[in-house]
Amino acid sequence: MDKFSGGTVDISKVRAVVYHLPDGGSFAVPIEGSEQFVELGFGKVCDTSEIDGFIHFFPRGNA
Repeated sequence: MDKFSGGTVDISKVRAVVYHLPDGGSFAVPIEGSEQFVELGFGKVCDTSEIDGFIHFFPRGNA
């Protein structure tokens, strides 16, 4: 398990991180093989990895 923005996320169930941009757009970044490089920064995290394998990240200013 790794910590994201103060919360604990079980990385083994995460397929991708979805970044929600301030302009309303979003993009997904697969994390397979690069789990140790994921740094989300300041913002809100919505962990739906148990359901669909995604973590949704809303950066500060868009949270």
